[in-house]
Amino acid sequence: MADLVIALQAILGPKGWLSGADAEPYRRDWLDRYGVAPLGVARPASTAEVAAVVNICREAGVVVIPQGGNTGLCGGAVADQANAVIVSLSRMTAIGEPDLDSGSIIVDAGVVLAALHETLEPHGLMFPMHLGAEGSARIGGLIGTNAGGSQAFRFGMMQDLVLGLEVVLPDGTVWDGLRAVQKDNAGYQLRKLFCGSEGTLGIVTRAVLRLYPTPKQQASALLVMSDFAAAVSFGAFLRGEAGEFLAGLEFFSDVGLTLALKHLPDLAYQLETRGDVYLLVEIASGSTRVPLDEILASTLEWGMEQGLVTDGALATSGAQRAQFWRLREEQPEGQRLEGEQLKHDISVPPGAIARFIEAGAKLCHDILPGVRINPFGHLGDGNIHYNLSPPEGHADFDGKGAAFAEALAALATGMGGSFAAEHGLGRAKIAMADRNRSSTERALMARLKRAFDPQGTMNPGVLVRTP
Repeated sequence: MADLVIALQAILGPKGWLSGADAEPYRRDWLDRYGVAPLGVARPASTAEVAAVVNICREAGVVVIPQGGNTGLCGGAVADQANAVIVSLSRMTAIGEPDLDSGSIIVDAGVVLAALHETLEPHGLMFPMHLGAEGSARIGGLIGTNAGGSQAFRFGMMQDLVLGLEVVLPDGTVWDGLRAVQKDNAGYQLRKLFCGSEGTLGIVTRAVLRLYPTPKQQASALLVMSDFAAAVSFGAFLRGEAGEFLAGLEFFSDVGLTLALKHLPDLAYQLETRGDVYLLVEIASGSTRVPLDEILASTLEWGMEQGLVTDGALATSGAQRAQFWRLREEQPEGQRLEGEQLKHDISVPPGAIARFIEAGAKLCHDILPGVRINPFGHLGDGNIHYNLSPPEGHADFDGKGAAFAEALAALATGMGGSFAAEHGLGRAKIAMADRNRSSTERALMARLKRAFDPQGTMNPGVLVRTP
């Protein structure tokens, strides 16, 4: 392997190859569950360098692991064998000039999501993807996992925001599909095939992204709901009343709020009463002529008249709006600081959210009485982050993590949903996918993998099993 390393160093230069202690920050996944030390970390600075690295590794029979910001939760961006090179896109951070008339922009795959937001702000444009890791997550990784975020119900998943791609294929050739058009039916929708492929079919190097005008006004409210069924009913009414202005529809529970307030002393809850369920609502418009406050206030009044909303407040300033959003966004951090936790990334049809949470609670308490359940997520698209903490006074889950995961996956599948809503499969959920999806579906994925990567050198052991 010494010859391979010398060749890679020659391609990448002194800043482009890391090994030993320098490669350590790239070795483990976000949750520190997966990852072994690779041969090293390649940090190419261009598409040509990515292609050269992929080609030389293929010829040497060395596995290639694409890595963006390494913020994934399923272990899909780290090595599972020593005979591997991690290809980090962290040096490919060019952001093109936004096309103001077309509403699009070309970016490198290594661009951090927050940096893209910052670049677009002076132009009055936005890229409508927001998630907790946006300060670290990179565009290539978001494409590879087909990320969702809090506005997916309005703007779609990452595959809906990608107009074109440039991809280095497993044999080192480059597919240039950087077309900035929404309508392109000249064959298979290849760009969508790479969205959600988790780096198993190729390495995305550049992307054409779809942009939207930044809203000129927003109206936000934090509501206390009588229960989860009330939140679902109110959400359906709100979608009808607010329509295209609806920009945020997030829910969380009192379990999560209690943990967040306990561990984050600067967090503030400003309503007079507490409840079991909370709903964060936001509507927005690119026009200042739309009476957003009136629309939101009238829906809140209707919800109270129907007994669905028991308390609530409209944000009267940008600072108060930010405080409302922090209550939702700090749900994962509050639970992390509490100690051991189990994360489950579930989606069901939005109308089934309450039924899933109720049935899931029974399943979980049957497995481990007293387990603390913290469901939060995106009411508009049915995505539930169904996270668990051990019972009070317990340090762990008594070795029952797998039982929780299997029971909740089966429940979601039975309701026509998914056990991998927006985090993907990675290495963590392949067996679960084999058990909960049809053999025909899994076989189709394996055939796609073999067609693109017959040697099996591009991120093997992720998403699908192949010989």
